[in-house]
Amino acid sequence: MTAAVFFGCTFIAFGPAIALFWFTIAREPLRVIFLIAGAFFWLVSLLLASLVWFISVQISNKDSAAQQKGLLIFGVVLSVLLQETFRFAYYKLLKKANEGLLTLSQEETMPISIRQLAYVSGLGFGFMSGAFSVVNILADSVGPGTIGIHGDSQHYFLSSAFMTMAIILLHMFWGIVFFDGCENRRWWAVATVVLSHLLVSCLTFQNPEYVGSLVPTYIILFLMGVWAFYSAGGSLRNLKLCLTCKDTDFLLANHRPR
Repeated sequence: MTAAVFFGCTFIAFGPAIALFWFTIAREPLRVIFLIAGAFFWLVSLLLASLVWFISVQISNKDSAAQQKGLLIFGVVLSVLLQETFRFAYYKLLKKANEGLLTLSQEETMPISIRQLAYVSGLGFGFMSGAFSVVNILADSVGPGTIGIHGDSQHYFLSSAFMTMAIILLHMFWGIVFFDGCENRRWWAVATVVLSHLLVSCLTFQNPEYVGSLVPTYIILFLMGVWAFYSAGGSLRNLKLCLTCKDTDFLLANHRPR
């Protein structure tokens, strides 16, 4: 039973992201490099947030429950702000890198479009964020022990897997909307990404009331997915063409650099 829980939760959490990677990124070495670089930027943001968190805990009063709760909220907010700061830094770096690649390239077009960069970097952020969110939970799922035996929720592993899947996909959508906002100087879109990221992270404080965190998170996921779709150049017409297998050129994976 523990093996079934482990593999089931792993495939729920990472299945869609792995499928996207396999079909849209794995065959393109340049996209793989940018995805790994995006994951690295997320790791650096986590390192800085962890360092500040460690120092804050050491100098705080560990016997004060209110202070520790405040530190937890502070840590979440700081982590989100650092992630979005490093997303912006990665955007600036990718712009410079793309210009350099265009200079070295013999073609007149960029080797990879900014929309592809947004998608790939967002998925890189999501992969690393999901891995750090759920890896310890998956390790516990193989046993020994039975979840909920002391009256706790039996849906802990399943809820964590669905939340991780949502976070990974949200990072991908946030990346697309964030880069599009930076490209077109729509700073309100960038601010919306940051605020929605903060909201989703703070919703996890509702746990173990999982309905209170999962339902709003998936509503935000749907809305951000629609927004990212249109930001990537999608429309109802070409979505219909894609679903009927008549045209796939509008897809981000096949987007031609301009």
